[in-house]
Amino acid sequence: LLNFRYRRHIKANNGKSGASRDRSGTAGKNVVLKVPVGTQIIDEESEEVIVDLDKPEMEFQVVQGGKGGLGNTNFKSSTNRAPRHFTYGQPGEEKYVLLKLKVLSDVGIIGMPNAGKSKFLTRCSNADTKVGDYPFTTIRPHLGVAKVDDSEIVIADIPGIISDAHLGVGLGHKFLKHIERCKILLHLIDVTHDDVISAYDCTHNELGLYNSDLVKKEEVVVLNKCDLPEEAEILEKKNHLANYLDKEVLCLSIDDDLQPILRLLSKKLKKNNPRETDVYDPFKA
Repeated sequence: LLNFRYRRHIKANNGKSGASRDRSGTAGKNVVLKVPVGTQIIDEESEEVIVDLDKPEMEFQVVQGGKGGLGNTNFKSSTNRAPRHFTYGQPGEEKYVLLKLKVLSDVGIIGMPNAGKSKFLTRCSNADTKVGDYPFTTIRPHLGVAKVDDSEIVIADIPGIISDAHLGVGLGHKFLKHIERCKILLHLIDVTHDDVISAYDCTHNELGLYNSDLVKKEEVVVLNKCDLPEEAEILEKKNHLANYLDKEVLCLSIDDDLQPILRLLSKKLKKNNPRETDVYDPFKA
């Protein structure tokens, strides 16, 4: 949507006037704006979503153009063969709108800053993400397409979530909105964190405070960076978190094959969305 940052006013050209010999005026050309899939058009005054362009090749008419007037030949009669009467045209609609982009992905990678989200996306897909050993390496969502056997899934790397993110702290609402589009969540937790439960709760609670529906999404929880601590420490933290959540917690090291996790994500996607077979690939659009 950067193309619209300095293009605040968009106006279609007027049609042309009619001419002699009963010739009608030429209609003005439509103005067609191309936006990324996932763009919402919002009425600035009412803040209502006019349309959610969440499918490729989807089109929508936001405002109606004007209507031409009637020339004098429309008022001919048997008693008045050369009338001078005519009517003016009607102006087109005007509307102030906001364009809001929410990325479309099958899986959203969430977690605190420096949990290894960008590294995971880089390893499993063709995404070119910035990776570094410091918080907020990712400052905007990145998309990647991961191959899983004979299928593909779109994965989004969501910037790290910190306490009070729902209030705009850190990168705040700029990235929490993108999680709404994800079908399932991959929650990465740095196993070297002193308290993995508090690390989980920090991210989980912020999602719920922003939008209660987000915590209802299916989630796969993974302890990441398991090549760093001792095996006994990893096992203790894994069991502690699994008992707290009452569900399976996976472990991941830097040299581990990612296919088992990707297959699990793909299986859950097919289970939750059995009718959806076509994957929207953002790199082919």
